[in-house]
Amino acid sequence: MPYYIGRVVDDAKPLVVRSPEAFRKQGIEARIFHKVEEIDLSQRRVKVEDLKNGRTEWEVFDQLMIATGAIPIRPKVPGFDSRGVYELTTLQSGIEVRRAVDEAHPQKVVIIGGGYIGLEMAENLVRRGLNVSLVEKTAQVMNTLDADMAAPLADALVAAGIQLYLEESLVGFEAVQGTIRGVTTDQRTLPADFVIIGLGVRPNSALAARAGIPVGETGGIKIDNRMQTERSGIWSAGNCAESFHLVSRRPFFLALGTVANKQGRVAGINIAGGQATFPGVVGTAMVKVFDWEVARTGLQEKELQQLGFSYASAKIDSHTRARYYPGTGQITVKILAEKGSGRLLGGQIVGKEGAGKRIDVLATALQGGMTVEDVINLDLGYSPPFSPVWDPVAIAARQVASLV
Repeated sequence: MPYYIGRVVDDAKPLVVRSPEAFRKQGIEARIFHKVEEIDLSQRRVKVEDLKNGRTEWEVFDQLMIATGAIPIRPKVPGFDSRGVYELTTLQSGIEVRRAVDEAHPQKVVIIGGGYIGLEMAENLVRRGLNVSLVEKTAQVMNTLDADMAAPLADALVAAGIQLYLEESLVGFEAVQGTIRGVTTDQRTLPADFVIIGLGVRPNSALAARAGIPVGETGGIKIDNRMQTERSGIWSAGNCAESFHLVSRRPFFLALGTVANKQGRVAGINIAGGQATFPGVVGTAMVKVFDWEVARTGLQEKELQQLGFSYASAKIDSHTRARYYPGTGQITVKILAEKGSGRLLGGQIVGKEGAGKRIDVLATALQGGMTVEDVINLDLGYSPPFSPVWDPVAIAARQVASLV
């Protein structure tokens, strides 16, 4: 959606993976504009409202799959319901933001939240020629990175002309006749023609919880590795469900389409009578911030400290290609490993073109339970247009191996 709003992608149609009509051609009855109000486990049925005519009926089931996704974290502050305050939660909300930029020609936008959506929206609204301010209540953007790895991103935002306000908390919105005119923090008031809320999401598990389906410590629906809940014949997958973190060995919530698709595949196979399992995740994610590529996987330092790990870390600066090859760019790699065992615990990468997808090497190593010594000895590809002889990931692994 940020890239559609930024007109990098100029047509919304390719953003729809499968239309209701496509489902119907496969013999699947896709009921749009219907809302499930209640799940009755004792009678094995759901209460459904047809939103077009208001009629309600009960639909019985043999197996039930709950894939209600995530809902945005909404600030409880005055003026939140003002016209011009937007959340990016559905494709339709993205279309509405694009329409507002195209037709209303706003000049000043304030983004609340410095996570993935906030940073992607900041870049794309700058591309559209808007004056962008970004407010983040913590001391850094991208809190899924360690502070030292996030620092270059703040510099990149400021260099692009974005007004960055760190360690400022949202207090409320100022409106005139119901239309947004400003954003008030605990330190200032920023003029705004429209506002983007990017405070993250939480599992949309309330419907399941009301039905007596257990919800876990993350707020997501509790599932096993087959995607079955603690109630027989009731399944769940995607952003409403918990995941399992393969490094921390604890329940985990990660609202990403990559995870949701894999979980959905496993659930579908099992509901249809097959056998499939989903082992868990390592928390891999990526984002582009202007000409910087940002990626992370595994655990970051504050998580390791909270969990009581004894660990070492190493950070190196290198090049995305051979130093002498045209177009080479900066790359910084940070690797975290367990002291004593040398087990890889996490990694973060910030760099120019060609940096980000290197995170997949570390994600694969985490999934396989490798040590940093194993990472050093991986048979990675080399050619000057793609990498130095020693890939930056391997260089970082060498550094941290000497500390564990």
